[in-house]
Amino acid sequence: MTVMDSVSHYRACDLCPHLCGVDRLQGELGYCGECAQLRIASIGAHFGEEPPISGQYGSGTVFFSGCHLQCDFCQNHQISREHLGQNMNVMDVVDRLEELTFTSQIHNVNFVTPTHVLPKTVEIIQELRGRRIEIPAIYNMSGYERREILQELEPFADIYLPDFKYADTHLGERLSHCSNYPSTALDAIAEMLRQKGFLDVFLPGHDGAIAGRGVLQRHLILPGHIQNSLDALDMLFIEFGKELPISLMSQYHPVRPCQEPGMDQRLTAEEFQRVYDHTQELGFQHLFVQYPAESRNQRPDFLPDFRKKQPFEGNMLHSQ
Repeated sequence: MTVMDSVSHYRACDLCPHLCGVDRLQGELGYCGECAQLRIASIGAHFGEEPPISGQYGSGTVFFSGCHLQCDFCQNHQISREHLGQNMNVMDVVDRLEELTFTSQIHNVNFVTPTHVLPKTVEIIQELRGRRIEIPAIYNMSGYERREILQELEPFADIYLPDFKYADTHLGERLSHCSNYPSTALDAIAEMLRQKGFLDVFLPGHDGAIAGRGVLQRHLILPGHIQNSLDALDMLFIEFGKELPISLMSQYHPVRPCQEPGMDQRLTAEEFQRVYDHTQELGFQHLFVQYPAESRNQRPDFLPDFRKKQPFEGNMLHSQ
């Protein structure tokens, strides 16, 4: 099995659709804001994912510094835009993940928005497999990916968790600075599905407990932009059908100033209900639903603060 060539990808960076072409090996910063040095914000057992991903013992999440999408509303802005994190090498990460397989019995390795460091994730997976640690490798992605890069990733990925943020090209431009998001993401999702199919917990004969392979499609509902969500669901239905597993997320929380109207507040119950009802009208058969918090003033348990050793309060609550 061939390791993804980090030298060629980093030398004139082509890992994401921005194709910034900088030489990250020489310390130049890509669109993601990072050079070739691997920088990690957090590694740990995480319980904020969907049930077949988090399971009983947690998902072994790796949060990287930097991000190629730079969404104005990112709840992980401390690491994606402000670049909190520390330098680590691949073996340090592998050692930590190996430790988690014994101390926490994590169900999988979960790389969160890893596009700008994909060659390093491949090295991590190769080393874990060399140590006979065969838990699934999850690529938790923004959806804004290059098909060609995903094809290189195929032997190393088991599960894809892509988002599909925008059907509205203008909204994608305003909030994530990429007007070609819808077409690019749909093409990427099609490639992920070609490789892995639908998430296996929904296949006949599976016990439905812990996922081992497949694609689970996510969509984050944005307050004040319900039509975008309705249109996004329409697109997913038309392209991939009602069997596509959908995770409908309501976790949007304003964490930094955003000029977009309506996005200085949490999602309302009425907005959520409109989008949820549309999933039922379309007939999606496999649905995970994250209902809005009862109190819109309540800080979500899984809103991170990466300045803390344990960024997610919800993980501490789970361990008590």
